[in-house]
Amino acid sequence: MGIFSRRKGEDVQARPEAVSAPPKPVASQPREADAVYQNGRIVARVIGAQVDAEAKELRFAEVHNSDELVLPDECEFQRYRIMVQRIAHATKVDKGALHKGRVLRDVVAEILGYREQ
Repeated sequence: MGIFSRRKGEDVQARPEAVSAPPKPVASQPREADAVYQNGRIVARVIGAQVDAEAKELRFAEVHNSDELVLPDECEFQRYRIMVQRIAHATKVDKGALHKGRVLRDVVAEILGYREQ
């Protein structure tokens, strides 16, 4: 008889399963002040962020390391949910530069609301 076989008519007793702690919600993780997030991942870094609450816009002097940023999708910056609306200049920086990847300058993003805390 094998190790895992049971005798005919023998009841199988339920064993308690090991329960792992549920993962923490993305919103509870500490956020980096200069990072843009999509789906809980950092997809870009910003320089020169300004909030225009009256116009419901965020303005960035530069968004760099943004190769993974999907522009038509909603993203998060600090406490805001935003959507990029306008980019004055976009370039692909050479690999030896300080800021690698796609660089966007004079970026305007619409503030859609606030992210859940």
